Amino acid sequence: MATDELNDPGHVQPDRAGPDHTSASPPGNDLSSPTPVPGPSAPDGAPPPKRSRAGRNLPAAIGVGLGLGALAIVSLFTVKWTFLIYMAAVVGLALWELGRALGERDIRLPEPPVAIGGALMLALAYTNGTRPLVAALAVTVIGVLAWRMPGGSAGYLRDITAGLFALVYLPLMASFVGLMLAAPDGSRRVLAFLILPVCSDVGGYLVGVLAGRHPMAPVISPSKTWEGLAGSVAGCVVAGVLVLTLLLHGTWWQGILLGLAAVAAATLGDLSESMIKRDLQIKDMGRLLPGHGGILDRIDSLLITAPVVWLLLTIFLN
Repeated sequence: MATDELNDPGHVQPDRAGPDHTSASPPGNDLSSPTPVPGPSAPDGAPPPKRSRAGRNLPAAIGVGLGLGALAIVSLFTVKWTFLIYMAAVVGLALWELGRALGERDIRLPEPPVAIGGALMLALAYTNGTRPLVAALAVTVIGVLAWRMPGGSAGYLRDITAGLFALVYLPLMASFVGLMLAAPDGSRRVLAFLILPVCSDVGGYLVGVLAGRHPMAPVISPSKTWEGLAGSVAGCVVAGVLVLTLLLHGTWWQGILLGLAAVAAATLGDLSESMIKRDLQIKDMGRLLPGHGGILDRIDSLLITAPVVWLLLTIFLN
């Protein structure tokens, strides 16, 4: 499912005083940093792992991305509800990563009610649509409030706030993919949704590495550049026109609007996760994916893009 980035040039682990670090996505609109990212040492006599200008293992990153994408396509175009299971597993792992990261700052994420309620939300979005999804969201909120009570009042508001944030950020956003998948042409809608961030990332990566000079958001992510963003916009708009006209029988101008909206959402999703990691003083949410970091580092832009793409496809095609 995840198609967020290839890697991020110049991302280094911050110290406690707060030097910058950024999200693992989108990859291309980042300047390179002269500071190498620490990594595992190679065995004696073995060549060190290859790293790109991003300080990541680029071959591993590409291989993991292709593998995840292939699994998504196979599940979409065989028995499409299996994609829902794939997506639920990805979201569950991202929730686990977020819980571990918050735990480092003494924030106890109510994971069981969020995970159970989130799975119910995903299933109902696919099988029953928006109204049961909203009801499941409300019931899960109640579950979060109740689950945390035995832990005492100390930190109660902090922990349930984290739980409600996680519920909205992960399962609710992912539920819009379930809504897309439920349509008669749901497999093609979800494929279009996945293609848009990929093309945004590739365009941003190529232009950012080759021509990135001017920082885009120096306070949030100093290594991201306007040139890389321009590459993301170009890649996403071209992808939008192609998927709307070839996959979904829309019009070219709808494709342009879809591409612009998707790249804006993807960029916001990336920068938002950068802010979260900056606040938590971590480089990556996890280490499950070689060359990428964690699952959440891969899907951050996808999460924010999902409701935007669902809304526009609903307006354009229904």
